[in-house]
Amino acid sequence: MSGKIMAGGLVLFSIIFGVLLWYAQYYAYYNEVSGLEAVSVESREVAVQDYVGLDGESSGLKLRGCFTVDVAAFDGVTLAENPIPTTPPSWFECFDVVQLTADVESGVATTYMAAKNGRDGLDRIIAVYPDGRAFMWRQLNDKYQE
Repeated sequence: MSGKIMAGGLVLFSIIFGVLLWYAQYYAYYNEVSGLEAVSVESREVAVQDYVGLDGESSGLKLRGCFTVDVAAFDGVTLAENPIPTTPPSWFECFDVVQLTADVESGVATTYMAAKNGRDGLDRIIAVYPDGRAFMWRQLNDKYQE
């Protein structure tokens, strides 16, 4: 009898631990951000509209943002080398990483280096479409990708 209780307790503990671990990975350490009116791009502030984003204090790689901009505001901004959009949690719907990656690779979206070696040595990248849709994320810079 005690073996069944012990095994049942171990299974119950594993299920509870698994659920808590899943929650921590996909929800607990993300902060939703909205209403941002400008983003820093190199040494200037670029006005944005309809900003919806994520960020988190536990990792600089948690940043994702979806917004619209005036495409002309990026004139003269350094183009990003090797931009690789990072995958957000599945519940963050505005950031379609598969489509964005394809558009970045094909040149449909132009990627700019908004900040080099920023928080935790990460680069902040902004991809801008010709219609003004824009997406922002942080990625490891070349120093850490080697």
